[in-house]
This record gives sequence, structure tokens and C-alpha cells, in this order.
Amino acid sequence: MRQRIFPPNDPTPNDPTLCEATHAAAGSTSDAPDASTDATDTPEKTDAQQSLEDKIVAALRKVHDPEIPINIYDLGLIYRVEVSDDPDVEPGAEACKKVKVVMTLTTPHCPEAQSIPGYVKHAVETVKAVSEASVEIVWDPAWSKDRMSDEAKLQLGMF
Repeated sequence: MRQRIFPPNDPTPNDPTLCEATHAAAGSTSDAPDASTDATDTPEKTDAQQSLEDKIVAALRKVHDPEIPINIYDLGLIYRVEVSDDPDVEPGAEACKKVKVVMTLTTPHCPEAQSIPGYVKHAVETVKAVSEASVEIVWDPAWSKDRMSDEAKLQLGMF
């Protein structure tokens, strides 16, 4: 099963039975949304899927751009998060999901370009249900201030 996470979401409490619940809810992979599926076409999420989504977003919000006092999620640097079952893990295992984060940086010349992807990978892998995380940096579309959350704009005095 693959799901896509689109910003913004709020964190929720831990759910230790997440992998068991998502395996049970997953059923057949034939009903999983295609990678090109629009958010409006995505089937309704189970509580376990939403909980995992919230935990990943909470982890991403702990990563800050060292030059800007705002987390990378609210800065709008996260373009997409894909969650899929880890085929190398037995159903019911505590860590049973692979996560791919597609993100950008504020500029290709960002001095932290080598560090931030590692911070993101580590943060996502701290989520209990995640067995493995990967990060892909993309430059298209380019980041702009329009991608920032209202909260981030307010913190930076942009209103």
C-alpha cells in the first residue's frame, strides 16, 4: 500500500499498534492510489494511516533550517511524502513502513544542502512504524515564499 501525505497536518499521540492496523487496513494493494493520484482522488484514510501521517509530519517539524528559525515543513520545503509497506518486514512488526520524502531547499546554494537531507532522514526514521526513510532533493518547482504556512510567515513578520 502506498499513500501520499500533503502538508499541512497536526501531530497526534503515539499508536503502538500502527503497523498491525495498517497491514489489516491495507488489504489488497490493487486499491492503493497511483503515484500520480491527486489528493482529491485519494481514498479515505484509516485512523492508523492518519496517525502515521501525523507522526511523520511531527517528526519533519522537528527539523529546522539552520539559517531560518522555522521548521522545514512550515517553510514549505516538503513537497511530497510517500509511505509504502516494507516488503522485507513481516506483517505486525513494529517498524513496517518505508517512507520517501521529496523536498527542496530554499536555494541550490544553501550552505546546509549536504546536512538537511540527513537530518530529515534521521527524523523520519525516529517514527516508531518506519523501518527505512529516504530523501530526494528536487529543484523543480523552485521553492518560493508562497509555499510557507501562514504560521511561518507570521513568525518571520511577512504579514
